Amino acid sequence: MTERQRQILFAIIEQYAEVAVPVGSVTLAKLFNASSATIRAEMVKLEEMGLIYQPHTSAGRVPTDAGYRLYVNHLTESEEMPKLDRSARAIEARVTSNSRADQAIRSAVDSLVELTGNLGMATIGGQLYMSGIANLFAQPEFLNTNHVQSVASLLDNLEPWLRETAPNEPLNVFIGSENPIGKASGASLIISRFRSPYSDKSYIGVLGPTRQNYARVTQLVRHAGAMLEEAL
Repeated sequence: MTERQRQILFAIIEQYAEVAVPVGSVTLAKLFNASSATIRAEMVKLEEMGLIYQPHTSAGRVPTDAGYRLYVNHLTESEEMPKLDRSARAIEARVTSNSRADQAIRSAVDSLVELTGNLGMATIGGQLYMSGIANLFAQPEFLNTNHVQSVASLLDNLEPWLRETAPNEPLNVFIGSENPIGKASGASLIISRFRSPYSDKSYIGVLGPTRQNYARVTQLVRHAGAMLEEAL
């Protein structure tokens, strides 16, 4: 993959996260100061690599799970982490203002729901905290009944799966078909593991469509986990 192809892929992912409609060559041509024909040729190559696809004839392109994976890997491997913004500081303020563990956890989950528009959840000591189901199913991706059923299956089995598998990375991102349950859900599970006196397998995170602002959401999830680890 050339550097320009990588940049076009990342631009498609970021544009699609913002507007939720397939991204066309005209939009990208303006962004890259190139002709539409040049951009279309590069998009064909990205499609052949399985990184984007055309949902229907004459539409723009949207990322595949493989395209998102390449993008997320680039984010996590990058040495340049974005500075903590006001949203991250809001999580910190809400979590540290609670003296009780359950209140701190609920505050962290509710903050993620408000800031990301996703479903927020935390699991600690075999207990599952969840909020924002209405947010999740209000997303355009989940108007399809099959997707809803698959997401529901994922939610039903999430806590026992986390308890059994216990992902070890500080930040774990499972994109679409990578999810062990609900592979056809079209959802991404972004979770951070944190230490607590109640369990060494505690997690906080969000579940939402694969169409995410991954740079921002992964930062907020990671920060929420760090704040809970400090508070508890």
